[in-house]
Amino acid sequence: MSETSEENTRTDKSGQLNAGEVMLGERNYEAALDLVIARAERELLIFDQDFSRGAYGGSARYERIRDFLANKPHARLVVILQDASRFQAGCPRLFSLLQLYSHAMTVFQASEQVRSAKDTFVLADQAHYVRRFHIDQARFKYDMQDTETAGMLNMRFDELMQATSHTVSISTLGL
Repeated sequence: MSETSEENTRTDKSGQLNAGEVMLGERNYEAALDLVIARAERELLIFDQDFSRGAYGGSARYERIRDFLANKPHARLVVILQDASRFQAGCPRLFSLLQLYSHAMTVFQASEQVRSAKDTFVLADQAHYVRRFHIDQARFKYDMQDTETAGMLNMRFDELMQATSHTVSISTLGL
């Protein structure tokens, strides 16, 4: 199956993604990320290997996250990365948000014990989520208002938080 036809396998006739179904394709994954991030009103939790997938280095993802932080008075963004070096060097726009919104945004480096995890997820307001089952495969599920699955992902995020090694700092000294 070609990548183009694969990426269109889980969209309806209007080209919309079908929430609640397992889907394929990098572009569909990026579109689902956009939908979930746009729905966030209070809290956005992200667990990712290194931001190498999902267009985190691009301007569209930056604008979506910046809008969340700038336009929601009580916004909170918490990110756990298995390897934060790409975030620091390859995502300068997102990294700049850490300085601008340090009161609302925190990025953590995962400890060694978490580095074997191969899935990623974004959770918004403990109700909306995108979960990529394996970082090397563009196979994922997203849903809105699924508080049961989102609750399980929130518990998982809490467990991952307990296994972080340090906070990513905007200064080289860590101050």
